[in-house]
Amino acid sequence: MKYDTTDISQRDSAATIIFDALRKAIIEGALRDGEPLRQEEIAKSFNTSRFPVREALNRLEQQGLVKTQRYKGAVVATLSMKEAGEIFDLRARLESDVIRAAVPNMSAKVLAKAQEHLDRFATTEDPMRWGELNRQFHGALYSVSDMPYHIEVIENAIDRIDRYLRAQLVMSGGVDRSTEEHRAILAACAQGDAEEAARLTYAHIQDAKASLQRQLMSAT
Repeated sequence: MKYDTTDISQRDSAATIIFDALRKAIIEGALRDGEPLRQEEIAKSFNTSRFPVREALNRLEQQGLVKTQRYKGAVVATLSMKEAGEIFDLRARLESDVIRAAVPNMSAKVLAKAQEHLDRFATTEDPMRWGELNRQFHGALYSVSDMPYHIEVIENAIDRIDRYLRAQLVMSGGVDRSTEEHRAILAACAQGDAEEAARLTYAHIQDAKASLQRQLMSAT
């Protein structure tokens, strides 16, 4: 079984539990592009009916992680190079705006929390943790932006590309470069330079986009 399961036959939140488990498996790459998501098999794994499975799959489709195909049913969505580029461009614009708004509100506690996540990102040898720690680093900085809707859109966008980005970091050895870019962003925040933090964040995301596109092109 490629996703975490539990007996949820007596729980009201069955659809949410299935959604969370499948979302995690897709983001981490345990469920691969184009892999079928059979309702009967999933329902049996969670000891529940097909109804919460359908609801979970519908939610995943709304987030772009799943697509329904004729004759195949639900499958893990595949991301094209064009779609990946569009998502990175959206992230670059939104995240630079969010960090610009956040910098004036950053406290020593916020900066220390971001530093903690950055240190873990730089030292972990587990590729499965890179995506999570990257989110935590940026999330700590964005948390004081007072822009919750922007952050929600950013999180959904990251969900779409996280598994590709992790693979890119593994293949390109990009963790060291990403760490240095994170350090520069954090230094600008500590100095209270909102415009520099925004500029560096935009460049950081565009650099990740270019690296991923090179990897996708070399794989075709």
